Amino acid sequence: MVAITTSAENRVLLQNISWQTFKTMLAEMGSERNSRFAYDNGTIEIMTPQMPQENSNRVIEGFVVVLCQELGWEIRRAGSLTLTRDDLEKGAEPDSSYYIQNEALVRDKENIDLTTDPPPDLVLEVEYSRSAIDKLRLYAAMGVPEFWRCNGSVLRVYTLAGGQYSEVQTSPTFVSVSVKEIPRFIQEAKKNGEIATTRAFRAWVQQKISARD
Repeated sequence: MVAITTSAENRVLLQNISWQTFKTMLAEMGSERNSRFAYDNGTIEIMTPQMPQENSNRVIEGFVVVLCQELGWEIRRAGSLTLTRDDLEKGAEPDSSYYIQNEALVRDKENIDLTTDPPPDLVLEVEYSRSAIDKLRLYAAMGVPEFWRCNGSVLRVYTLAGGQYSEVQTSPTFVSVSVKEIPRFIQEAKKNGEIATTRAFRAWVQQKISARD
């Protein structure tokens, strides 16, 4: 077992674990827990967020909702939805996940089955310390179209093509807005408060959208 602790998150790494053992752990620990699991190639990572990590995650979620509201889109927030693929023996629980383009397909679903349902259109990982599991490879294998990785000061955007992610400068979902500026608003929220910063973010988004029209 390997453990990494920072002020933002705790990570515990378990190796040589079978897929069935991982599935049993998920079932026995249930969904009423704060930790998030990832599994790939016999390795389990258990991440427990601390205040900085969880706050950044929640603030970004609020911004994603604002973006969809201002663009007139529906959204289904799936949070740390447990994504598993038995055929690939891979599993993950992102910090946040969203159905936007495919929202209508899962609007009334209580459970998501990746063998029949689409994966989230967008997943977010807030990583103040780098995961020991290759999340790019993991989410690419699951077919997630867009992946955001944020360390609190930089947000990187990756899009899926040909089974692999490439880093891009513009989100294909939110083309009219430079989402890479989101960390600036995260820092502003620490000074001005989340409500005031969300108002400022909304005004900024409206300006960007109007400039594109």
